[in-house]
Amino acid sequence: QVQLVESGGGLVQAGGSLRLSCAASGRTFSSSSMGWFRQAPGKERIVVAAINWSGSSTYYADSVKGRFTISRDNAKNMVYLQMNSLKPEDTAVYYCAAALQFGNNWYKEGDQYDYWGQGTQVTVSS
Repeated sequence: QVQLVESGGGLVQAGGSLRLSCAASGRTFSSSSMGWFRQAPGKERIVVAAINWSGSSTYYADSVKGRFTISRDNAKNMVYLQMNSLKPEDTAVYYCAAALQFGNNWYKEGDQYDYWGQGTQVTVSS
């Protein structure tokens, strides 16, 4: 079992930065692929970034590539999402998710993930 708690969301002006953190509990964290998803009002939840369990490989949605960076610290059971050059269209609830899949891969589909955090609101004003 993995429990996830996100933090770091808030209100920021366009062009600003935020760093989201996801604290994970459970002995399987270091072997879990992790992902950050977001859901804006009236829209579907989409993947933002994903990272394999070793941290050696990452995936980014085209909309955030070059602006967001996903990282993890397995010794601290933490996953991070550094968000720079934020835009109003980045406004959403951001979720951390863990995938207990075999293999050192990242995953970009929501149904590939087994555990989810409660979400943290990110609001970017223009």
